Amino acid sequence: MTRVLVVDDEPQIVRALVINLKARRYEVDAAPDGATALQLAAARHPDVVVLDLGLPDMDGVEVIRGLRGWTRVPILVLSARHTSDEKVEALDAGADDYVTKPFGMDELLARLRAAVRRAEPVGQDAGDDLVTVETEGFTVDLAAKKVHREGRDVRLTPTEWHLLEVLVRNAGRLVSQKQLLQEVWGPSYGTETNYLRVYMAQLRRKLEADPSHPRHFVTEPGMGYRFERGHPLPE
Repeated sequence: MTRVLVVDDEPQIVRALVINLKARRYEVDAAPDGATALQLAAARHPDVVVLDLGLPDMDGVEVIRGLRGWTRVPILVLSARHTSDEKVEALDAGADDYVTKPFGMDELLARLRAAVRRAEPVGQDAGDDLVTVETEGFTVDLAAKKVHREGRDVRLTPTEWHLLEVLVRNAGRLVSQKQLLQEVWGPSYGTETNYLRVYMAQLRRKLEADPSHPRHFVTEPGMGYRFERGHPLPE
């Protein structure tokens, strides 16, 4: 069963989430504040976290950063904060998705399912012999879902990996913003271009030699993104 950690200090929201999640055969833990959330996450190892940003003891962004220090668990932010800057801050800290209050339960559950799917290992497509992709600076191992740079594994969140995988499997081809949003976040997405901007910046910081002048993750203004292998590593 999928284990969900719900972090919110509003009892009525927690109760509604617990009832709806358990009715769909999820296991649920609940925390009323950030400190308890971090303790429960370490002890119970949830498969996905639903996190409110307005917590009584610390900002939810601090909880995201605390989790991202050791785990790639998908984080679905649930918050009354509506501004684009606040959403970008949460995504930039490592959240995978953002739902504003008030929210529809069906939409929230759909986004939760999508976040869990992104974190699941994906088998190699039949007939697809693309296993590793090498550049002069890093290697992407699609089978193992790992990226190596300078002899070390690069830690990516599930969403960062999914975005990288879509681009790598379409190496040299323009992938539109809408296609990336729908493939990575789901069919109901298509206009949340700030998600792409944040996550592309994170991939560049982690993988490009000069993130401000990317060689591999190329922006086609107003259209989308393209992955360029460049020159492979020498034998």
